[in-house]
Amino acid sequence: MPFPTPHLDKIQRALENEKMPKEDVAALENAKTRYAEWTAKLDAVTGSPDVRLAQLVGLYNEYRTWVDVDLIFDSERDFLYRQKGQLKLDNSVLEEFLPRLITPDVIPELSGLNVIMGPTYSFASAYFISGLADEVAGGGLAIRGKDQDFAISRPLYLRASHSQEFGTYKQEVTALAYVAAECKTNLDKTMFQEATATARDIKGAVTGAKYFIICEWLDMTPLSTAATEIDEVLILRGKRLGSHVRKHFDTFARRQSKRDEYLGYLSANPARLEVFQRFVEHVRRIFSNELPIESSVLERGYF
Repeated sequence: MPFPTPHLDKIQRALENEKMPKEDVAALENAKTRYAEWTAKLDAVTGSPDVRLAQLVGLYNEYRTWVDVDLIFDSERDFLYRQKGQLKLDNSVLEEFLPRLITPDVIPELSGLNVIMGPTYSFASAYFISGLADEVAGGGLAIRGKDQDFAISRPLYLRASHSQEFGTYKQEVTALAYVAAECKTNLDKTMFQEATATARDIKGAVTGAKYFIICEWLDMTPLSTAATEIDEVLILRGKRLGSHVRKHFDTFARRQSKRDEYLGYLSANPARLEVFQRFVEHVRRIFSNELPIESSVLERGYF
């Protein structure tokens, strides 16, 4: 099954943007070439799960630095830098990387399972749009869902009918997310609060689901997740550069004067292998959370 391509899709949409300066069009065409080289290297990784994990993370850091610095920071017309929040060229790299990381080659327990890894629109709740005086097929079954940057999910087909034989029915296609992750470049308090609500919806829909936030940089004071449905916040790199530094990045000339400093900060704070490893272990742990067997529970005295 082919991998999802959210990052490549963002590059293509940026190329189709009518406001894109022609100099940046050339840079984006080059980005497609660099992207193809990156994914080819990811596909060529071999070895044990631990060896694969280390190599994949190394390739992630290499390509992500190129996107951050060579493509965006070095944009002479400033458009790619100023619009990066809307274009999502940078944070979509993580969205595309996770499905290539969470695979049976790295997590053997996933082998043979009918699951989908990648961005999805997952089931949150079902409701019915109908009235007593209206006979609508399937009671007007409708689905409310949530966009997930990354999920391990299974497709779900729902059918509702007022007839036991399902002669007339309404059908909806959705997905059940058993593991969901919100991917952020810079995690601030507003994003954290929004993720808290999403986690509650996901866990209300699927018993035992796990919900994570994976961010590159932390842009808030850490908050406890104990009172939320978020299982864990994973910080790949560290603290976001302060606004007193970023204010000097508003023009190409000013960015170039700070380029070595910026590159040094990125190099000193790569996406950490141990944090990706922790996420992998979270996923692996799910397979050990089997339903308790009464005989073994009574023998050991707890469950």
